[in-house]
Amino acid sequence: MNTTFTHTTVLLHATVNALVSRDFNVKASWIHEPIESSKAQGVYVDGTFGRGGHSRYLLSQLAPEAKLFVFDKDPLAIQAAQQLQAEDKRVHIIHGPFSSMKEELYARGIETVQGIMLDLGISSPQIDDASRGFSFMREGPLDMRMDTTRGITAEEWLATADVEHIKEVIKNYGEERFAFQIAKAIEGRRKSSPLRTTLDLAELVASVVRTREKGQHPATRTFQAIRIYLNEELEELSRTLSSVLSLLAPEGRMAIISFHSLEDRKVKQFIAQAANPGAELAKLPLRESEMPQPLLKNLGKTTAAKEEVEANPRSRSAILRVAQRTETAL
Repeated sequence: MNTTFTHTTVLLHATVNALVSRDFNVKASWIHEPIESSKAQGVYVDGTFGRGGHSRYLLSQLAPEAKLFVFDKDPLAIQAAQQLQAEDKRVHIIHGPFSSMKEELYARGIETVQGIMLDLGISSPQIDDASRGFSFMREGPLDMRMDTTRGITAEEWLATADVEHIKEVIKNYGEERFAFQIAKAIEGRRKSSPLRTTLDLAELVASVVRTREKGQHPATRTFQAIRIYLNEELEELSRTLSSVLSLLAPEGRMAIISFHSLEDRKVKQFIAQAANPGAELAKLPLRESEMPQPLLKNLGKTTAAKEEVEANPRSRSAILRVAQRTETAL
């Protein structure tokens, strides 16, 4: 059965405009609107293709001879990318994690790029498709893998992991204060009957977590934690950020959207350290010429405009951070 899911791209114009507009300013309201085609030259990367919202707008801003490399682990996203590629030969598809970006591009003779964008976390189609196992609101198998062709499912992991490990995952990746109680409840439940569906897990967590922020389901943090852990999302982000500096050409830009504090903290700290590498040496008696030079220029952050949040509530927690590569060699 084929089901069509509605997908609204978050921070669509701001993200792409950050890559192609030399006048980009996070405080300017125009960045949240379509701009006149800039016909930007060079090579660009969409590390999280999803259903192609950002890529389609970016293609409208690129010159005919430009190239766009798109990455995704999700087989369904790759199918969507293949449809776009059939319409636009500037699109080059790589089925794999964005952490393989440097190696994959090098293998294709691409050593530097003009722009890289990442839309971190889970996409709306993945949430809305109950068969993927990401939603605590819809009955589906406990899967939670971004790439359904490899790795263990959430059901398999919950059936075998020890209580301490489950607690640490839920605590560290979900910032859940009831992590121990949830882990004990999972252990108790699997002694009698296995957790097989999303609602099995959601209802079990809800029976333990009695208090939660207004409007948030009790299982929100637990589902987030298991998904991040199984897909190695934070580790993948760390590996990717370290390769961005070597891939970006001078004046090339990175635009990264985060949806929760763990991801955003990593991106924020990475940009801050690359933009001010001498911060830790500031108190030492060193000449300015002896200080390490910035590898990035921090262009700031922005969030969804009021109109976007009203039209798409999922954009409420999104944060876009933008940085530009300097001339400094690695």
